[in-house]
Amino acid sequence: MRAVDRDDADVIVVGAGPAGAAAAHWCAVAGLDVLLLEKSAFPRDKICGDGLTPRAVAELARMGVDTRAEDGWIRNEGLRVVAGGRSWELAWPELTTYPGYGLARSRMTLDHGLVQHAQASGAKLLERTKVTGPETDERTGRVVGVQAQPLDARGRADGAPRTYRAPVVVAADGVSSRFATALGLTRRDDRPMGTAVRTYYRTEGTPRHADRFMESHLELWDGTPGASNLLPGYGWIFALGDGTANVGLGSVSSTPARQSAQGHDYRAMMKAWTANTPPEWGFTPENQIGPVRGAALPMGFNRSPMYRDGTVLVGDAAGMVSPFNGEGIAYALQAGRVAADAIAQARTRLTDDARERTLATYTDRMRDDLGGYYTLGRWFVQLIEHPAVMRACVKYGLPRPVVMQFVLKLLSDCYEPRGGDWIDRVIAGLTRVVPAS
Repeated sequence: MRAVDRDDADVIVVGAGPAGAAAAHWCAVAGLDVLLLEKSAFPRDKICGDGLTPRAVAELARMGVDTRAEDGWIRNEGLRVVAGGRSWELAWPELTTYPGYGLARSRMTLDHGLVQHAQASGAKLLERTKVTGPETDERTGRVVGVQAQPLDARGRADGAPRTYRAPVVVAADGVSSRFATALGLTRRDDRPMGTAVRTYYRTEGTPRHADRFMESHLELWDGTPGASNLLPGYGWIFALGDGTANVGLGSVSSTPARQSAQGHDYRAMMKAWTANTPPEWGFTPENQIGPVRGAALPMGFNRSPMYRDGTVLVGDAAGMVSPFNGEGIAYALQAGRVAADAIAQARTRLTDDARERTLATYTDRMRDDLGGYYTLGRWFVQLIEHPAVMRACVKYGLPRPVVMQFVLKLLSDCYEPRGGDWIDRVIAGLTRVVPAS
């Protein structure tokens, strides 16, 4: 697959977040020469809720990532849902497919650890290397590498541009994915889009220090009387076990256009919500660490095709965030694994056509596993966009244990795909009968 006298690697991975690190790890494990390019230098921050569901934990286990508490990982037992003046603690389900616990780790250290794991597996990392565009074959238009610019510590050009060549490029460069955009792989307007903001608070000596549950607030209040003053979003509090908590809020819309029309000031919403949390939680300006930062959440496979002409899209670059809960890490790790398997299998094929068909199986495998679930998620978003529907769900659904168990499994994507209890079978059946595109 690799032309030794021309190519710099068997595969180039653009972006070293969870998707890119996972792809680099699995490609290296398969014996491929991997070049992992990252525009920043580690450790570096990323805007995220920092919570990992059991599905993500299962992917880390497959990779062989050690998640011991002494290394900075904190386990959580489930999800605490707060709404309508009440709260419910829902333990993660006991399944054969996923472990019965989640994890939390700041992206500053999570991403750095995953990259180091990929390096230990054999991947070569180039930091402060900004990929500026694809390198294509003049005759066929196929991607045969990347154009890159070395950067200094301040993000300025440092030296001459470089070209790196490889038979396959994995685009893991995030929601904007300039690499995919340069190839004409644009975002779809019929997929949900979320927005989230978050910051960190010191929690030592407060009830939020080492919470055993991830906490989700389905109703956010601006502090003034009346239901009409509910803020349009949901909030979270995730204890990180290091004396801090990740606190944030987000909202989702069924289309990017609808989201733009709403024009919410998320930082103002965050300020109003945290100002009205209990004083003993300590969510005050004095305890805040760093500014409130925001990011877009691309959902439901919002960029396609996920493979074309030598380029594989993974993670946020392919819009793999769940419309149900805004999680992207589990699917980023999964996509890196599946992409690497397709790339490794393609290497064994003897003709160009056979290699292309094998690389294209990546898209089929991701859609087969997640397409129906994401379709349900799109319909879910369309429902909760109506305030009356959301209020009815909170009032009549949450107090019922069976409903809450169903909601937990559905929203967290933690159910047995085959077998399990009747809830698992209902969810699995629904994902199979709805369209996967």
